[in-house]
Amino acid sequence: MRRTLVAFSSGLLFGAGLLLSRMADPAKVLNFLDFTVHWDPSLAFVMVGGIAVAAVGFFIARRMAHPLFGTSFPSLPFGGVTAKLLAGAALFGTGWGLLGLCPGPAIVALPLDPTRVIVFIIPMLAGMWGVRTLAARAEAGKRQPLPVGTPAVAVQNNR
Repeated sequence: MRRTLVAFSSGLLFGAGLLLSRMADPAKVLNFLDFTVHWDPSLAFVMVGGIAVAAVGFFIARRMAHPLFGTSFPSLPFGGVTAKLLAGAALFGTGWGLLGLCPGPAIVALPLDPTRVIVFIIPMLAGMWGVRTLAARAEAGKRQPLPVGTPAVAVQNNR
């Protein structure tokens, strides 16, 4: 119950920060990304503030044996820059650049501009489903038994 309360409180704080900084306003984001006539650099200060808060959190967390509401910190494997990472970054940036939305602010902006947000969220969810489906199919294909008589040396793991 305590973990749920912490997660809920963190989400509320994050959403309030998005509203207060106006990062949930697509026009504000698009003006930040438009370096011509309407450029508004104020979101850069929001990003710097967010990085500073996160840096303090990571600094404190590195000195803790375990999280306050858990037994261990999750391990986050880093496999380097991959095609999957680059494709995800390109899709994220495209959505942000075209509509001024990314997943977190889109959820917060839903009551403010439902039409725009739904136009963003439906393809986002379809893309998430598609990636998950393709990943599951690829994983299932790896588990197929080899046909009888297939030489073992012909099998390679190209990860």
